Amino acid sequence: MLQLIVGLGNPGVNYAETRHNAGFWLLDRLAAAAGVTLRPAARYKGECARASLAGQPLWLLKPQTFMNRSGQAIAPLLAFYKIPPTALLVVHDDLDLPVGTVRLKHSGGHGGHNGLRDTIHHLGRNDFLRLRIGIGHPGVGGDVVAYVLERPPLSERQSIEAALDTVMTVFPQIVQGEFNKAMQVLHRRGGLC
Repeated sequence: MLQLIVGLGNPGVNYAETRHNAGFWLLDRLAAAAGVTLRPAARYKGECARASLAGQPLWLLKPQTFMNRSGQAIAPLLAFYKIPPTALLVVHDDLDLPVGTVRLKHSGGHGGHNGLRDTIHHLGRNDFLRLRIGIGHPGVGGDVVAYVLERPPLSERQSIEAALDTVMTVFPQIVQGEFNKAMQVLHRRGGLC
């Protein structure tokens, strides 16, 4: 069972609508669905809240460390509450997936994602669950940084929002550890890993 859900992104209004903040977008939806407000927590270098989703008590966290230092926020919360990484779900944008595709994945590498890279570094392991939100790829490696820090055009944002709508419908299964059921729905949307 999940005990902590982390949405990755960059803090501040300048980044709020950028592709790299797709993880924040879903976490804000989860907080709203649970009727909780994410509040600053200096101990965890982020905004967090205790919530109940699908009858399961858990923590929600938005690191405020900037993407490439996400692990500096995640590791202290896991350590303080003695949460094993296997009870962690990290929600993040993914360049390797088409826009609007969502995939649920157990463990693995960082795939070049700096938020995952730092999380794996600080946890010393990679056996946590990931929810990957496809943002597409600019096509040229040198354009990646600018691409992830740009607002997607309206059509892409609508595709991502539709994907997040689908995620919200299966979140009770994800929270309860019924990953195969959740994956079946996400696969019909074109995303399974």
